[in-house]
Amino acid sequence: MKHIVARQKPVTVLPSDLEPADAELAAIEAEMPVISAEVELLDALIALLDRPASEFDAGRIRRAHNRVWTARRDLANRQGPLEAA
Repeated sequence: MKHIVARQKPVTVLPSDLEPADAELAAIEAEMPVISAEVELLDALIALLDRPASEFDAGRIRRAHNRVWTARRDLANRQGPLEAA
């Protein structure tokens, strides 16, 4: 029986600082309401890929759009005005 062996290093060693920094985790946490609202909107749109939209579906999509806009507005208000360059 022949043994098959790799002629190269099997795996490239990853740097130890590959984890996100605390500031990056805080930014993700701050954007989580926007991400959740966008996922909800995407779920509503995916549900309509194989069937026509009913009045209920139209309302669900409208409410999901409103949640996305509200979450984006709230995030922008929390971050404050943009600094002039």
